[in-house]
Amino acid sequence: MSRQYALNDSSVVVVVGSGAGGGTVSNELAQKGIDVVCLEAGKHLSIGDFVNDPGVMDAKLGWHDPRKGAPLWLCKTVGGTSVRWAGITPRFQAHEFRSLSTYGAMDDTTLLDWPLTLEELAPYYDRAEDKMGVSGTHGIPPSAETNAYKLLKAGARNMGYREYTSKRTAINPVARDGRPGCRQIGFCFSGCAIGAKWSTLYTEVAKAQQTDHFELRPESMVIKIKHGDDGKVKSVIYADRDGNIHEQQARAVCVAGNVVETTRLLHNSASSQFPQGLANSSGHLGRNYMRHMTFATFAIMPGEVNFHRGTRQSGLLFDEQYHKPERGFAGGYLIETAGTDPYLTAASLGTWGKSLADYMDNYNRLGATWVTGEDPPQSSNRITFDDSEKDQYGLPVPEIEYEFHPNSMAMFEHGKKQCEGLLTSLGGRRPVSTLGVGGGCHNMGVARMSDKPADGVTNRWGQAHDVDNLFVTDGSLFTTSAAANPTLTIVALAIRQADHIAERMVRNEL
Repeated sequence: MSRQYALNDSSVVVVVGSGAGGGTVSNELAQKGIDVVCLEAGKHLSIGDFVNDPGVMDAKLGWHDPRKGAPLWLCKTVGGTSVRWAGITPRFQAHEFRSLSTYGAMDDTTLLDWPLTLEELAPYYDRAEDKMGVSGTHGIPPSAETNAYKLLKAGARNMGYREYTSKRTAINPVARDGRPGCRQIGFCFSGCAIGAKWSTLYTEVAKAQQTDHFELRPESMVIKIKHGDDGKVKSVIYADRDGNIHEQQARAVCVAGNVVETTRLLHNSASSQFPQGLANSSGHLGRNYMRHMTFATFAIMPGEVNFHRGTRQSGLLFDEQYHKPERGFAGGYLIETAGTDPYLTAASLGTWGKSLADYMDNYNRLGATWVTGEDPPQSSNRITFDDSEKDQYGLPVPEIEYEFHPNSMAMFEHGKKQCEGLLTSLGGRRPVSTLGVGGGCHNMGVARMSDKPADGVTNRWGQAHDVDNLFVTDGSLFTTSAAANPTLTIVALAIRQADHIAERMVRNEL
């Protein structure tokens, strides 16, 4: 029961992107009776289009338009990156919303406290977990204990760790919400072929389509946002699948294009009133880009592990997430299970020749961990644009500039020692840790929240400081990265933002 709205209908909220943020805010608004048009650049696939082949699915899901230094895993499809993710959903800790106050000033960073607290976000975390079906919460059973998790648990005990769990995964351990329980197929990054893993493709977007207040327009690439003389957004310009240009009127706009496209869209929407880009009077748009300090550790174990069987990441270890400056760095990191297909394993090992052959000959015996650690914001880590080079839409090609901060490198050295120690304590041999695996699969910070307009792009609701009816609804909002995987927080913020938008509409403020 999907509506079709006229291009001149100025009563609709336009959502750009259908991933974790865009798909969620679309459904939340539609369920409240607010008319929504969701413009998605990618195709509308179905579960039936998913096959257990990473190469085939990358061709179907990946964002392959021209980019320089682009992070991996970004998806151009309905559901966005919620289609291709591992489902890990930890919450931020209280101190991670107060990183500047907790850590103090750090050289060459733009650390800032969030304009909201864990206490304020907690009710929305609850709603997000229930919506996503996070295992071990709200009466949902824990995830199955895969061999990869059993290895993590045994090694954690050997290292003296205490906080490990097979909970906190947005993959149904049992049938729930009209979706089946996980069958432990093991190709989570290829798009869940049965729908057990939460994705806005077949949850939020599908539910919004069952209302009478939502229209999805796939293969609709938004090029520009236009505003009126009053500085408020009035319409968006987009190209359809055939290259035809359309202009959709809007009551408000929520931008959820992941960091690259969110930045590019606002940059390309510059005007005489906003010469640095729409909503960019602070100059922070595109800056403070964060991607987490990530690395994988592998070792050849005495017996078979078969870490590729079961969910891609089935467990978490929290002991190192806390701020313990005596370790030689600020912030902390999570240790997670890892199970990668042969192609990604080979690409992640960082070796070649006979050395690589030894690992791959022992593929079924590989044990692995994955680490995601807090990445401090730096103004120099940013997204810029080469106006001399244009893509098929006539948009400047984005370039991602990124370097690890010394704090991240100190964290890596500590985490490497711990993860390699964990695996060797179980008899693992030839441990190897590779920094930066994934090239930035967690993307955050380019339109960050701030109390003061001079310090960021958006306020505590994700509303642009400069433009009253413009919102950002993805990881671009993050003031700091914390150590936790970002998807749960993106969804919680989107739910909170939808409530805020609806309340303002009731008061005729939007």
